[in-house]
Amino acid sequence: MNFLVRLLISALVAFGLSYLLPGIHIDSFVTALILALVLAILNTLLKPIMVILTLPITIVTFGLFLLVINAAIIMLASKMVDGFKVDGFWWALLFSILLSVATSILQSGDDNK
Repeated sequence: MNFLVRLLISALVAFGLSYLLPGIHIDSFVTALILALVLAILNTLLKPIMVILTLPITIVTFGLFLLVINAAIIMLASKMVDGFKVDGFWWALLFSILLSVATSILQSGDDNK
């Protein structure tokens, strides 16, 4: 159940960001739900591999290269999800930062155990 709530929060935030950022285009809320699911899968399967492969540059940049990895995952998701379009790398970077911050803030409230 917790996974579904996190997916819903991510979809809501992504859909909201598509209205705020002119370089991000999401056709419908259903597309945002599919995007949230694809991002969850990519972050689970692909991101750890990318982090390990880029560990030296991540260490040299004090972890800032992880932002580039997040933007690359967003751009990959835009290729995979019909109805989701990112106008470029910088929009993907800004979208990934805002998505991470907003979902972290919203999800921190549901950790009351």
